[in-house]
Amino acid sequence: MQKAYESFGISAAVYERGERILKDLAERFREIDETAEFNQLKVLRAMQKNGVADYHLTGSTGYGHDDQGRDTLERVYADTFHTEDALVRPQITCGTHALYIALSANLKAGDELLSPVGRPYDTLEEVIGIRPSVGSLAENGISYRQVDLKPDGAFDWDGIRDAVTEKTKLVTIQRSRGYSSRRTFSPEEIGELIRFIKSIKPDLNVMVDNCYGEFTRREEPSDFGADMIVGSLIKNPGGGLAPVGGYIAGRADLIERCAKRLTAPGLGKDVGASLGLNASMFQGFFLSPTVTAGAEKGAIFAAALYESLGFSVYPSSKEPRYDIIQAIELKTPENLSAFCAGIQSAAPVDSFVRPVASEMPGYPDPVIMAAGCFVQGSSIELSADGPMREPYNIYFQGGLTWQHAKIGILNSLQKLVDAGLAL
Repeated sequence: MQKAYESFGISAAVYERGERILKDLAERFREIDETAEFNQLKVLRAMQKNGVADYHLTGSTGYGHDDQGRDTLERVYADTFHTEDALVRPQITCGTHALYIALSANLKAGDELLSPVGRPYDTLEEVIGIRPSVGSLAENGISYRQVDLKPDGAFDWDGIRDAVTEKTKLVTIQRSRGYSSRRTFSPEEIGELIRFIKSIKPDLNVMVDNCYGEFTRREEPSDFGADMIVGSLIKNPGGGLAPVGGYIAGRADLIERCAKRLTAPGLGKDVGASLGLNASMFQGFFLSPTVTAGAEKGAIFAAALYESLGFSVYPSSKEPRYDIIQAIELKTPENLSAFCAGIQSAAPVDSFVRPVASEMPGYPDPVIMAAGCFVQGSSIELSADGPMREPYNIYFQGGLTWQHAKIGILNSLQKLVDAGLAL
C-alpha cells in the first residue's frame, strides 16, 4: 500500500504519519458507520412506504404535469425528514437559491428576518441585502436583524429576546459554520433555540439552513421543531449523483408558498419537468447516508492530521460533528494555495488544473476553490475552498468515498511539504 501511495507522489513520511493518525480514529469511525446504517434504514423505509417503482425513475418534459416520479421523490424526502411536505426540484439551482425561495416566499414588505446566530454565509449577504443587490429582500421592503453569538459561541438568550418584535416574522438559523470559525450547531441545540424563540412569539416561523449537515446525525432539525429545512442536492442528499437541484422540506402551507415562488401563483407544485433526472435523484438520496459517512470520516482524519502538525482546526478531531465541513487555519496565502493544489491534483477530473484565487459571484473577497468533480462545484465530492483573507482558513469537505478523501488529505499535506511549508 505504501508503494502505491509513493507512486502517487505521496512520500513515506506523509503516508506513515497518516497511518499513525488512523490508529486512534477506529472508534470514531465505528460510530459514524452506525449512524450511516440508521439513516440508510430511514431512507429505505421512506422509499418502500411510498412504493418507489421503476416507472418513477423516468422523467417528464414540458410542463411536467403528472410527473409521478417527481411527486414521489418529494414524499420520500418529506417522510425521511419527518415533515408534512417537500419541494425537491432540478429547477432549484443551488443551496443559495433554495434559501432565497424559502425566505422570499414566506416574507413580505414590512416583515423582518432575524438571525439569532450572527452573520450568515457570504452568499446570503446579497440575498438579504446586507450587501446591496438587485432583487434582495431589503430591496423588497423586508428588514433584517441579527444577534451575534457570545464570545464563547453560546446563544445570546437575552439579546434574542430583545430582538424579537412585532415585525419579526421569520427566523433563519444556519446550522453549519460557513466561512467562520464558529462551531456548527447540533440538531438538539437548534431545537433548544427554536423552543426559546417560539416561547417568545409562538407564531414565528423558523427556517434552518441544513446544508452540509444532512445524515451526519440520526435526527435532523425538522425533528426538533424547524418549520422548514433547506439544502442543496450537490451536497449531502444528492449522494454525488444528483447533477443539480435543491430541496425545501417542512410545513405544508410554507412549502406551498415556496412552490408558487419557484413557479408561479396558480401553478405551484403541479409544473416543473424532471427532465430525466429522477433516477439520479432517487439513487443519490439512497446512497447519501453512506457517502456522507465517508465525507465525515475524511473531515475527522483531516482534523487529526493537521492538529498533529500544530495547526488550529475547527472542530477538533475529538469533538462531536454535526456537518461534513472541516476548517483548518492555514495562516498564510501560500499554505492556502498549496492545500488547494493538493486537493485538486488528487481529483479524478481536472487534476492537472492549478487553483487560483478569483472573484466569485456572491462573495465579497477573492475565493480559491479546489473541486475536480463529476458535478461542477459539488461539495459532497472531494473539494476545498476558502476566502483570501486572514486567518486564511481552508474549508475542506466531501469525498464520494472515504478512501478518496484520505488520498486527497494526504496529498494536500504533501503539497505543503513540497513547498517547504510543513514537516
